Amino acid sequence: MYSTDPDFQYQEDNNDSIESLPPQQQNLKIYLDRKGGGKLVTRITGYVGPATELEEIGKKLKSKCGVGGSAKDGEILVQGDFRDKVLTLLQADGFKAKKAGG
Repeated sequence: MYSTDPDFQYQEDNNDSIESLPPQQQNLKIYLDRKGGGKLVTRITGYVGPATELEEIGKKLKSKCGVGGSAKDGEILVQGDFRDKVLTLLQADGFKAKKAGG
């Protein structure tokens, strides 16, 4: 941004401070999808909070299931059909989660 005012101070908007809901107020949904090449993935959506916490939850789920995946764009992807196991793990951590889709 350019200004001709010598005393101008740019004000940044800090939208990075997203408030995280407590686990019992999260409304997570667990789907089974097919990603490129027809491979099955378990997709968890509905998380409200910072991306760092989402990545931590994703890392824990991936390690418990012993598979790969990713946590980005507000959702967690776990390779393979682990809906039941993911549901059990999330509920054990106090999250409100349920299966969705077909």
